[in-house]
Amino acid sequence: MNVNMRFTHLLAAAAILLAPFAGVRAQSGGAAGGAAAPAAAPVKIAVINIQNAIVSTAEGKADQAQLQSQFASKQNELANTQKQIEDIQRKLSDGARTLSDDEKSKLQRQGQLLSRQLQRGQDDYTDTLNAAQAEVLDEIGRKMTEVLDRYARENGYAVVLDSSAQGGPLVYGSSQIDITQEIVRLFDQQYPVKATSTPQPKAPAPPKKQQ
Repeated sequence: MNVNMRFTHLLAAAAILLAPFAGVRAQSGGAAGGAAAPAAAPVKIAVINIQNAIVSTAEGKADQAQLQSQFASKQNELANTQKQIEDIQRKLSDGARTLSDDEKSKLQRQGQLLSRQLQRGQDDYTDTLNAAQAEVLDEIGRKMTEVLDRYARENGYAVVLDSSAQGGPLVYGSSQIDITQEIVRLFDQQYPVKATSTPQPKAPAPPKKQQ
């Protein structure tokens, strides 16, 4: 499983139901003279897909690319070990009748050693990647909550539901109340990704004057 897939899966596992960002104040109490109480203002509700929002931000895309680059060598190393194990298994299968018992034993020991090495490498890779992804998600999620909180209060939303939360209460949400892209836009405005400066090529040194 590559980094991007694991990133997306971790996002799905970490998706939460967002609590209301603005309190709903109900007007109560009868009016003087027995007049009917005024009707309560309608509650504004919005829907956001936190998973899509995080990976759609410029910062989220940059972090995914960075993780992919950071763990590429480890992925290649694990893939090479897996290939060595498969090569040994194929040799044992093809040489079932031609290999001597000593040769078979030697190949089997090599395969077992590589299998243990692969398992340790995969465990270390998973733990390290999960820690790196969690750090990225925590940073982006914290800043996105601030953007979402301000947007909800300024626009009078009482409740914002996360449509990507597994097991959440949302069954249906109209696209007209989906604010995912708006939050991504506001996030990118508030937290722009710094462009990576490309080093300019050095000018060639002037030729030395001949004496």
